[in-house]
Amino acid sequence: MISGELAARAADLRAERVAFVVATVVRARRPTSVRPGDAALVTGDGVIDGFVGGVCAESTVRLYALRALETGEPLLLRLMPGEPGGDRGDAIEGAVVEHNPCLSGGALEIFLEPVLAPARLVVLGDSPIARALSRVAAAAGFDVAEELGAGGDAALIVASHGTDEAQALMRALRAGVPYVALVASRARGEAVRAELDVADELRALLHTPAGLDIGARTPDEIAISILAELVAQRHAQPGARPVGLLARTALDPVCGMTVAVSAQTPTLAGQYFCGMGCRDAYAAQHAG
Repeated sequence: MISGELAARAADLRAERVAFVVATVVRARRPTSVRPGDAALVTGDGVIDGFVGGVCAESTVRLYALRALETGEPLLLRLMPGEPGGDRGDAIEGAVVEHNPCLSGGALEIFLEPVLAPARLVVLGDSPIARALSRVAAAAGFDVAEELGAGGDAALIVASHGTDEAQALMRALRAGVPYVALVASRARGEAVRAELDVADELRALLHTPAGLDIGARTPDEIAISILAELVAQRHAQPGARPVGLLARTALDPVCGMTVAVSAQTPTLAGQYFCGMGCRDAYAAQHAG
């Protein structure tokens, strides 16, 4: 478990709704410079706070941490000495094995656990259904808000009984909010849809009446039906996760390792390197 400055940093990232990965050394075979329990945090820009090994180990940790942020799934990374693409007969079930030419005979196992910001759900209105939806969504782990953010909202649900609903719906649809819904009767919902000043393909994305047809009657039951529809859509469209964090990878031209293309990866003349050692070697080879 992380503690001290790393724990404080993790708390700050959660408060800022920044996704990150906790990388924890679970096994280290000598000679290595780390011990089980050593840990680091990796953010989507590739920054590593903490210590989980030397620069070559950090390079691979960065790569797989960014992949974990994309998938939202934890993984066990096993780093072995040897040339990239070497024999993987030493793999263990559930682990990703990478060979690292920089490791000095030791081996590392590092558990990468992504910590994603809770999905942000915007509820507009102060009706009994809106209040029930806020309670149910918070209990389900959503970050409930009353206004659309600058980006990244998972859903907008309007339950204001006609107050300021059209502008909010149009803004959410134009912004690409994945789930936009209006609590209304079928007749009123279709009337509001027809009046929205957006393209037909966006107008068709509006969910109204909001929620699954489960015969809900009370505000709590209606809130459950809406949340069920939202959850079903999110699982059907897993792109709601923070994808795109790892845009590209590159091969280190010196050691052959696959590295993440990020602002934290050493680079020279359009090439990316696992660390400054390979970067300097490349510079020496191409001097003059």
